[in-house]
Parts: sequence; C-alpha cells; structure tokens
Amino acid sequence: MTTRFSAWLDAFFAAYYRRRPVNATFIGVHTYDDCLPDLSERGIAEAGAEADDLLQRLESLPVEPLSQSESLDRQLAEGFLRIQHWEATSLHFGPTNPVHFTGEAIFGVVSLLLHPSEARLASAVKRLENVPDFVQVGMDQIRSAPEAWIQRARHECEGAGLLLADIASAYPELRSAVPLAINAFSRFDDFLQHEVTPTQEYASGGDAFELLLRHAHMATTDAAGVERLALERLALEDDALRTASPEPDAPQSSGDYLTRFDALWRKVRDLAIDHDVLSFPDWPVRFVERPNWAQRAAPYLYFLPYRAPAPFDALPVVDYLTPPGADDSTIKLNHVVHHAGLGHHVQNWFAARSESRIGQVAAVDCASRIAMLCGGTLAEGWANYATDLAEELFPGLLTPAERFGQHRARLRMAARTVVDIRLHQGRFTLQDAIDFYTARVGMPVSAARAEAVKNSLFPGAACMYLMGWDAIWRLRRELESRGTAPFSLRAFHDRFLSFGSVPVSLIARAMLESTPVPALSKG
Repeated sequence: MTTRFSAWLDAFFAAYYRRRPVNATFIGVHTYDDCLPDLSERGIAEAGAEADDLLQRLESLPVEPLSQSESLDRQLAEGFLRIQHWEATSLHFGPTNPVHFTGEAIFGVVSLLLHPSEARLASAVKRLENVPDFVQVGMDQIRSAPEAWIQRARHECEGAGLLLADIASAYPELRSAVPLAINAFSRFDDFLQHEVTPTQEYASGGDAFELLLRHAHMATTDAAGVERLALERLALEDDALRTASPEPDAPQSSGDYLTRFDALWRKVRDLAIDHDVLSFPDWPVRFVERPNWAQRAAPYLYFLPYRAPAPFDALPVVDYLTPPGADDSTIKLNHVVHHAGLGHHVQNWFAARSESRIGQVAAVDCASRIAMLCGGTLAEGWANYATDLAEELFPGLLTPAERFGQHRARLRMAARTVVDIRLHQGRFTLQDAIDFYTARVGMPVSAARAEAVKNSLFPGAACMYLMGWDAIWRLRRELESRGTAPFSLRAFHDRFLSFGSVPVSLIARAMLESTPVPALSKG
C-alpha cells in the first residue's frame, strides 16, 4: 500500500535532484545533466525555503504504518532538511565558498565523461557553456573567504585549465565550448587572487557540529563523547606502536602494474568466498589507467580512483582509475581491500539494492563530498572495518609490516576525529590542526596541510570514519556475546549491509532490537 509519506519522499527527491544537478548525474538521474546548481544568494534562499516547506509538510503528515525502510527514510530526510536549513546560511555551504564553485563547475563536466555517450556529451557542452555565468555568480557574491579555501580554489582553477584543454583534444564535440570555460576559470582565479580578502575563519561552530552529529550521523553521544572515543583510540594505538616492532617492508612485486591490481582483487574475492565472510557480489572491477584527458589535471582535483558507482546507472562492470606509482601495500590495503574489494565496492552493491531510498544514494561520491552526510558512518566505517576483516580472517594476506601499519592507520583515523571536532568548535586554528597531524601522527607537512584544509571545508566528515568503525565492532561484539548458537559472520555482514548507506547507529538499534531484516530488492 502506498503511504502518504511515500508521496512526500517523491517530492523530497524531486527537489534534491533539481537543486543538485551534478549530484543527480553522479547518482544516475540524468534529467538535469545540462544544468549546474544555482548558488546565487537567491537560489540558496529558495532552496532553504523549499526545505522548510518540505519539513512543514512532513510534520503535518498523518500517523500511518510505515515499513522499516520508510521509517529510516523519514528520520533521515527530516535530518537532512534540518541540516540544509543551516547550510543555506553557513560559511561552508552558502553562496560565498569559492571551492563550492570550482568543484561543481569542474565535476559537472567530469561526471558526464566518466561514462560518455552521445547524450552526455551534448549535456557536457551545455554545462561548459554555463560555466562563465556560473563562476560570475561567485564573483558577484564572494568578498572574503578563508585563506586556505582561496588557495585550494585557485589550485583547482589551474587544474581546470589543464583538464579542459585535454578534454578538447579527446572530444571534438566539446571543443567549441571549451575556450569560454577556460577563460571563465582564468577570470575566477584572477578574481580570487586580487579581489577576495583572506580570513582565518574556518570553524563551523559548536552548535552546527552538534546539529550534524545529531541529524546526519544520528549519534548517540555529543561531540565531547566522540572526542573521548578518539582520544582513547589514540592512546591505545600509541601503546600498540610502542610495544610492537616495525617489520621491514616486503619486497615489491614485479610484473605489469595493472595486472597486480587485478590479481590482488581476485585473491581477496576468492578468500572472502572461501571463508564465507559475506555474499560477495558478482560485480567485477576493471582496473584501468586514468583517461588521457584526466591525467595531467587529476593531482589538482578531487579526482578519485574509485567512485561509488551510480546506483541508477546499473553498470555491469566498474572501472577503477588506478593512480600511477602505488606500492604493493597501498595497492592491497587501500585500492583493493578498502575500496574495490571487501570495502566500498561490496557495500555499494548492497546499498544499491537496499529498500531504503536514502540508503541507496546517500554515500555516492559527488563533486566534493558524498550525496548525503548521513551515509558516511556506514560507508567509511565499513571500509575501515573491512581492512580489519582482511587482517583477522585471511592469514598471510597482510605482511607483518602491513599489520603493524594498521595501527598507524587507526591512529590517523582517531586524529582526524580530534581535528574535526576541535577545528569546528574553534579550539584549533588551521595551523594547530596541521601541527597536530605532524606531531601526533607523523604526517609530512604537505599531507597534514591538505588533510586539515579538507577537514575545515566539510565539518562532521572526518569523524564519521572512527564513529562508524567503532560502532560496527561494538555491534558485532554485542551480537556475538548474545546467543548460544554459533555466530555467523556471513549472516551478520549480509544483514548489516542490507540496510544501505544509513547511519550505523540506526542499523545497530534495529539489529539489537531484532527487528525484521530489510529485504534486498531485485536487480
């Protein structure tokens, strides 16, 4: 039976896709492929008013029986709209963040070229033609911005010039629209350099951070509680690193670079099947080089090797755009286990088949962040938990040096949580965050700065890794300790992932209360 809420959710998604056309492309909704978002003050205000109207309509719906997935979606949609109300006037997501303009303009085109077709190339022309007016909106509105954001936006403008020149060479259909777009990015760069006053105002504010914890991550504690968790983890990993001895790195494999990715992917898949870890999907990953048109520009941009595949495009094979120069450990732990194997790729397959409509799309990678922050604790928590599974269940897969390195990885995860909280509460300056990464984690200064700037741009994003990872382990241990029957890891993992990309806290509550398991939809 169709519920009143189901009709409301249709309206919610219609507004979401119309207001965020680049996100829609990444998700596989192609109605707005020729559009860029309206980031004018008027457009942002209208989006905020529409969110308020949707929220009022939601609150006025009659009480009616909802399925488990509908109940989840109702809670998550309400939280998203409450956050959108804050974002409309925030420094971070309002109309004066220069990185918002460069990211949407660049990836509005990139999103259409990852899987090009005649229709998408035609839409790419339209988006390129829209770039001059789009960046002019930013030039009309931005008077000041945090200094590091100005620098990042200028860096992306430089990358955009390289990207568009190479796109013009690769796609003759786009050549006529490229020069005006290149000129627009050049003008925007000059504007940022000479006319925007740099500030040091990076904090979103403590109240805003609590809003994100409560209405996106559905946290069961406040920022102080999350920070305590992070500090406890830092201490545990410090102790582990002090008492363990680092092993020498294993010798590097020889042979074709892409073949090494593929061989490791198949090995991890076979191990997962042999050990009955979960229902490993029949969804192959194809490791390929970055497209020629992206190779020069990728280091300047948020150009991910693996993006959550568009759930509504139903790709039979997923291309993994391998970066050059990765060593064997990075290939194994980051590219294969964390992303293309047990981690994100498996999770994305389950999410696309979830009955939760928000769970299907929330963790899709878009221009600069995932589609909805509420998908973060599941997506990133699971990917980090997956590397633990590889260490726990597959003897011999990880070298002693890689097992030792897992402590460093968890140390970084906890440190990011501390920075996320302290930076946005105003307790850390940007330089404090950089110094914390170099002193506590041993990051090189350049990497520490890049991480701190990313943390500053997206409040509440860095903490979701530790929050999700810790909550998954707590849930598993709780369920393992409950009954007398043998605990099935496969049943646990399949049930857990079947909820889709929704906060781990909500999944844990449902599983601990023994509520019905959401069924996988066909397809």
